[in-house]
Amino acid sequence: MRRYQPVLLAILIAVSAFAPVAAGQSNGDAESTVDCEFPLEVTDATGETITLEEAPDSVVALQPSDAQTVFEIGAEDRLVGMPDNPATSDLPLGDRTPVTDTYQLVPERVIDLDPDLVLAANATDGQNVEQLRNAGLTVYHFDDAGSIDDVRDNVRTVGQLTGECDGAEETVDWMDEQLEIVDRTLEGEDRPLAYYAMGDGYTAGAETFIHEVLTTGGVENVAEREGIASYGQINPETVVAENPDWIIYPDDRDEPPIHETIEATTASQEGNVHAVNANHISQPAPQVVYAIVDIVETVHPEAYEQASEELEAADGGGTEAADEGDTGTADGSDDDASGESMPGFGVAAALVALVAATGFVARRR
Repeated sequence: MRRYQPVLLAILIAVSAFAPVAAGQSNGDAESTVDCEFPLEVTDATGETITLEEAPDSVVALQPSDAQTVFEIGAEDRLVGMPDNPATSDLPLGDRTPVTDTYQLVPERVIDLDPDLVLAANATDGQNVEQLRNAGLTVYHFDDAGSIDDVRDNVRTVGQLTGECDGAEETVDWMDEQLEIVDRTLEGEDRPLAYYAMGDGYTAGAETFIHEVLTTGGVENVAEREGIASYGQINPETVVAENPDWIIYPDDRDEPPIHETIEATTASQEGNVHAVNANHISQPAPQVVYAIVDIVETVHPEAYEQASEELEAADGGGTEAADEGDTGTADGSDDDASGESMPGFGVAAALVALVAATGFVARRR
């Protein structure tokens, strides 16, 4: 079982307080005002003005969630570089250049590609962004994603930057249709209390997209009850006192990352401990929807059963990334049995990135 390093995590949580704040929230029910015309001039989370004279012919995604979004909106034909690690295990690398050494970005590889556009999720190190910009590359650095609305915003932004606004809107429409079905499905359902375990007592509080994944999936979040606003630690005795009905955790480790005292909770005693695909729940990208549906299926099986056919029909046989083909790891090997998934961007992403960088990599399943 992998263990996080407390000192690194504490530093990261402190740093996260200074993360860029989203400039605005999109509304899933509102029509997009994104303009897909070129020349295009936009401002990113760092205040940098990005100018594109025409739709880019070559794009590099620095983080897994960037790559996932590019595939989902149908812009993968322009993707020339992407991460190569278990967090991109559902995306085919093909002849694209791997721009990472496992989880560590290698800026020189990006520079050598000389792409028209570089997509940098929020967790991308600012020094790496500056290095790429100093080399003459156009880099769009995203805001931190604190909600599903922010995920929608990011999808539309990637569509705007790549000239794939139609594909971005289709992706957002797919997300909204799935979520509308989930909302109807859970009407009148009790919402049991759940603890989301990230390791070393860290959890996802309110104002995080993972919190919204949990609550949209039909559970109440222990962290919100305890006033945790972002990603922070919670005392195991507090979790025991709250006595959650469910324990949910990302499946990038062999065992639930919980303190032994938490085994006294109702959730642990009754076996209500559920692992969610880490690449779905930890990456603020379109496939967070799958994490939500997974939670509904597990926690509210009877309600899910009634809605399953409608959900499958609305899914349309899979999203763009799924249609591209499940080829195992990005290097072409089959890594279903091992590996470590990593969130794509945001504070949750950086938590796992620090752990991976220290070399504490465990079997995924």
